[in-house]
Amino acid sequence: MSENESDTIEARLPEQEYYRPPPAFVGQANVSDPAIYERFGEYPEGFEEYAQLLDWDDHWDTVLDASDPPFYHWFNGGRLNASYNCVDRHLDSYADKTALLWEGEPGETQRIAYQDLYRRVNEFAAVLRSVGVTEDDIVTLHLPMVPELPIAMLACARLGAPHSEVFAGFTAPALADRLADANSQYLVTIDGYHRRGEFLDHKRKADSALEDGSVDIDTVLVFTREDELHPDTKMEDGRDVLVADRLDEHRGDRLDPISRDAEDVLFLMYTSGTTGRPKGAQHGTGGYLSYVAGTSKYLFDIHPTDTYWCFADIGWITGHSYIVYGPLAIGATSVLYEGAPDHPHRGRVWEIAEKYNVDIFHTSPTAVRMFMKWGEEHLQPYDFNFKHLTTVGEPMQPEAWRWYYEHVGNESAVIVDTWWQTETGGVVISNLPALADMKPGSVGQAMPGISPAILDGAGNEIEPGSGTAGYLVLERPWPGILQTLYEDDDRYLSEYWKKFSDTDSDDWRDWVYRASDSAVQAADGYYRVLGRIDDVMNVAGHRLGSMELESAIVEVPEVAEAAVAPRDHPEKGQVPDAYVVLKEGVESSEEIRSEVIDVVSEDIGKFARPGNVEFVTVLPYTRSGKIMRRLLEEISNDRELSDTTTLEDSSVPEEIRKQVQGS
Repeated sequence: MSENESDTIEARLPEQEYYRPPPAFVGQANVSDPAIYERFGEYPEGFEEYAQLLDWDDHWDTVLDASDPPFYHWFNGGRLNASYNCVDRHLDSYADKTALLWEGEPGETQRIAYQDLYRRVNEFAAVLRSVGVTEDDIVTLHLPMVPELPIAMLACARLGAPHSEVFAGFTAPALADRLADANSQYLVTIDGYHRRGEFLDHKRKADSALEDGSVDIDTVLVFTREDELHPDTKMEDGRDVLVADRLDEHRGDRLDPISRDAEDVLFLMYTSGTTGRPKGAQHGTGGYLSYVAGTSKYLFDIHPTDTYWCFADIGWITGHSYIVYGPLAIGATSVLYEGAPDHPHRGRVWEIAEKYNVDIFHTSPTAVRMFMKWGEEHLQPYDFNFKHLTTVGEPMQPEAWRWYYEHVGNESAVIVDTWWQTETGGVVISNLPALADMKPGSVGQAMPGISPAILDGAGNEIEPGSGTAGYLVLERPWPGILQTLYEDDDRYLSEYWKKFSDTDSDDWRDWVYRASDSAVQAADGYYRVLGRIDDVMNVAGHRLGSMELESAIVEVPEVAEAAVAPRDHPEKGQVPDAYVVLKEGVESSEEIRSEVIDVVSEDIGKFARPGNVEFVTVLPYTRSGKIMRRLLEEISNDRELSDTTTLEDSSVPEEIRKQVQGS
């Protein structure tokens, strides 16, 4: 959409049936009283309910200081330490309780009790301090899914040193960009990790990122995955420090946690920007930690006796908020897994769920569609019993929702779909699971204290039930909100606030946070997110979102996944091309192609019929599990492929292009 465009998006989405939360779940839920919405209706005081889940060194003076919007200060005057809240304070009651259950890909495991976590966090904090890390130094982490990652995060927090974790799958240039942007002088990495049966040399990425001299790093701390250093790993004298050697010098060290102001920075999390340059979302300590603790308890319904598994990577915000900080702040037992979901077999996830008796399973719609593609036969050998299933990352099509409910939840678990972003810190739109019916394809209603709306391009609110989608916005701040973009306030203002805010006003009510997604609200108040606002096509004068077309296509029984991209058309402006992945064992055919075209015609309208239906083996997914539709659009329009560095597999677009274009 252009800056002045007021066009809206047609949302021809069939209404879905409701599913009641199981009575057994409601009876044990952490929150089953709808009065919680009334309590949070006292704005902003309602959010104290989350803050009171934590231990504070000094109580806050003001819940929200909004005197300089959109630079908001939550729990102003309060002081606390995130590491203390996630570890130390649990020792009196939970010293022997398992904090982290780690499953390595080759099969080794670690059960890390809170007492063990306390010891390991303290000892690594001592190592950090020994190499010169002090309060407010930004420490970059480039670690895979090994226990050393949450330990390093908590050790940084203990010292008051913000961390910046760079997803382990990112390339050396991506690591270098993030190191440079954060002005980081310290890098923590590891020699290698296991993936699909291989022991990969991980440190080579750090070496490559630093070799051109554009990044000035004082110290590289290197963990070791095995007893011996990876045979291909090289150590540079004067720069690289083997953590194992330093830990031997600091066994038994204990460091008092640094008391931090509620507004002091806890971490940076880089996310992709519209210009391609990554954005360093900056999150504070008090507001963020309160928000993820509260949502972990009330939304994910984690009890002290539960085993919780967020099947995500800590390199993304989901892992920060809902593997590390949220669950550990409330004393949970959290599962970590190093490897791939289909190695050494496609039942690996369910094997782990049975092994640890997982109660709460948290994954992405991408993963659900992958499981659905493989087939339910891979679940059948395993005895697991989830009470709660969560999805995060992108819209969840109704067909995938129902498969998840029937085959993974055994029709006895609640499903909580969620909408949030790196920038929001935690979930902002979702149903509290015991208080509202589930509805396939919908993320539900606003979380307590959150005020979303849907606006057209001119800033006018779109009425619920109108069948019209627009910009999803948030009309008042919440504790998990990012503070700014690191050292780039101007970009922070332009990216999130300029479009719908009165930027000359000092009244927070005149400031509206613009998300990057489009959504539609049904007459019942439930929100349905359609995807990025730029994932829109104009077909014969109809503005359509890709998600509604894709939702229709996956209704075809043989289809596992679908992505839709616009192709330029001389008469219609654009027509949708459908890229379709079939379920395991299904062969492509003209009959299935006709079914795809017919279901779009019936659900959306004949004008929206796909121009081409291309059967592909895989879609271009980013490492965070989102379909990169712009690459499919480039293929459909025979354009040169643009940047693919954030893809899980950068060879996929070229494979699709050759298949479609025949060369």
